[in-house]
Amino acid sequence: MAEKINYDWAKGFSLDFALSDGMSRNAVSTKRYLSQMKGMYHDAAAFEKVIAAGDPLVYEFYELGAPENPGDLAFGTSITYPGKIGNEYFMTKGHFHTILETAEVYYTLSGEGGMLLENPEGDTEFYPMEPGKVIYVPPRYAHRSINTGKVPMVSFFVFRGDAGHNYATIETKGYRKLVVEGDDGKPQVADNPRWR
Repeated sequence: MAEKINYDWAKGFSLDFALSDGMSRNAVSTKRYLSQMKGMYHDAAAFEKVIAAGDPLVYEFYELGAPENPGDLAFGTSITYPGKIGNEYFMTKGHFHTILETAEVYYTLSGEGGMLLENPEGDTEFYPMEPGKVIYVPPRYAHRSINTGKVPMVSFFVFRGDAGHNYATIETKGYRKLVVEGDDGKPQVADNPRWR
């Protein structure tokens, strides 16, 4: 078992945050399996068919457990795995921040996909994610990572330590838009017929 590392959030610290050589000893992994995403995908029959064949890991994220203070920054990495439910790509649940006026930054390390953004008024954006690309999520926007590729999509994220996460709004209402594989095999943004 790896030794637990304590970080000095008051004086600063340095760490190896590589995914391939022991990140799990530096950060805690939270895993989301498909069964934990019931109601997130628009094709319920396709969802049940995939669940019946197993319960794939859709995404996971690693973070250090930053202090929840306004002046501190929480950061970590998110891995969204490749796959589809019907024609809709594997994605994260998506969330608003509890402190709605909180921004977040994502930097894509590997893989490809996109970030779906939506504010409470219904304005939506979809930005491609690929290695070296930064996505700035402005305050008041829910955000969801979507893997449109064939390999895991890995991104680094950072936001204010006390921002919190509001998953309940998305779990209840969903997003107004979906990202699906079109007839040409390319991702496209479409209206969500199940949006409430």
